[in-house]
Amino acid sequence: MSHDDATSWTIHPSDALRIGDGFRLSDRDPESTPGYEGKKADGTADLEEGTPFLDGMQERLYAASVGGDSKDALLLVVQAMDTAGKGGILRHVIGSVDPQGVHLAAFKKPTEEELAHDFLWRIEKQLPAAGKIGVFDRSHYEDVLIGRVRSLVPPEEIERRYEAINAFETDVAGRGIRIVKVMLHISKDEQKARLQARLDRPDKHWKYNPGDVDERLRWDDYMAAYQTVLDRTSTEVAPWHVIPANRKWYARLAVQGLLLDALEKIDPQWPAADFDVEVEKARLAAS
Repeated sequence: MSHDDATSWTIHPSDALRIGDGFRLSDRDPESTPGYEGKKADGTADLEEGTPFLDGMQERLYAASVGGDSKDALLLVVQAMDTAGKGGILRHVIGSVDPQGVHLAAFKKPTEEELAHDFLWRIEKQLPAAGKIGVFDRSHYEDVLIGRVRSLVPPEEIERRYEAINAFETDVAGRGIRIVKVMLHISKDEQKARLQARLDRPDKHWKYNPGDVDERLRWDDYMAAYQTVLDRTSTEVAPWHVIPANRKWYARLAVQGLLLDALEKIDPQWPAADFDVEVEKARLAAS
C-alpha cells in the first residue's frame, strides 16, 4: 500500500491542483480543499505520516547522485502574495528532510550586478545540483508579476519574458531537473486578517512589512498578472498547480503530496556498493 492509499485524498493533488486549459484563478476558492475529503486533524495527521516517505525519497535522490552517477534533481517554485504561507511550507514540509540535500534560494530585489544581466542570469546560478531538492522562495516569476504591476520594465519586455521562461524551463527539465510550480492562492480578506495578527503580536512585528499594504492596494492588478502567468507559462514539462491557501494545513499537505509524486516519478535508486560487501563484513569482524 502506498502512502496515498492511507490518506484522505480522493483525487491525487497532482491531478486536483494542476491547472488546465481555460483555468480561471477567480474560480478556485481559497477556502477549498480540492481532492481532499478530510478535516484539519486528518490533514495534520496525514502530513506527519507523509514525512518519513518524503525524507526517505529525498535521501534516495541524494544518494543516487553522491554515491552514483544520477543527474536527477527536483526544483520547487513557490509563488504567492505576502502572508500566503511560504514560510510554513519551508518549515513544515521542506524542513522535514535532511538539509544537506536541500538548496534554498530566496529571491529579493535584484542587485545592481543582477540588473546588469538578463533576468534569468541570477536564476540559473541557483538551480539545484544533481541529488538536491531546490526551493525557490519567489522566483523568476517576480520579473513578470511585480515587473508588470509596477511597470518596472516596458510591456514588450514582459511579453518577451514569458517565452524566455518557457524556453528556460524546458532546458532545465532537459538537464534532469524536475520542476514543481505552485501558487499559494490566498484570499484578500484572509491576507488582511493575517497582517492584522502580525500587528497585534509584538513577537510578530518583525514579520510585518508596511509595503505589504501598498501591494494590497494593487490586489486586482496582481491577480490579473498571475492569471496571465498561469495562461502563458503552464507547460507540459513545468505545469502550474494552484493551491488554495486559506487553510494552512491543506496547503502544506498539498505541497508534500506534489513533491512525493515528483520524487516517485524520478524513482531514484540506491547506488550499488563499489566494494565487495562480504569481504568488508569479514574484515570488519576481524578488526
